[in-house]
Amino acid sequence: MTGSATRTITVAPLTADHADEVVAIYQAGIDEGNATFETVAPTWEQFDEAKLPEHRFVALDETGRVLGWVAATKVSDRCAYAGVVEHSVYVHPGARGRGVASALLKALIDSTEAAGIWTIQSGIFPENSASLAVHARAGFRVIGTRERVGRHHGVWRDTVLVERRSPHID
Repeated sequence: MTGSATRTITVAPLTADHADEVVAIYQAGIDEGNATFETVAPTWEQFDEAKLPEHRFVALDETGRVLGWVAATKVSDRCAYAGVVEHSVYVHPGARGRGVASALLKALIDSTEAAGIWTIQSGIFPENSASLAVHARAGFRVIGTRERVGRHHGVWRDTVLVERRSPHID
């Protein structure tokens, strides 16, 4: 995938029509080694079941090709956490540096604000400086570092917990 920074990006709801490209982008992020503890992307059916339909989006180029995706999951079934979601955002390696992640995060923030969600959170490997930077630009703050929270390919890894709190919380 090649492209210039001047190409148009359209954000749309993520549907089954995008399944193959979404799963492929997910796997590309996994293969790079600093996106997730996962070692293989889920099937579309697993992805679809886990992600909240009203809070998942794709960024498309002018030909309809998927450049990236964002999706959220509930963090808990407990009613106290009803307004808290955890999200993931992935961008095709050939589409990075074009504002794709920023556009996707904006769409997620808009949808969660409209739904009354008060916290969006994510755990990001500290080595993923690009993700930390785009989240900071989108209004996320670092809460702290979870040290040696999990093993990834036999190595203990830390994650940086980031969150965005809705400004509309009373």
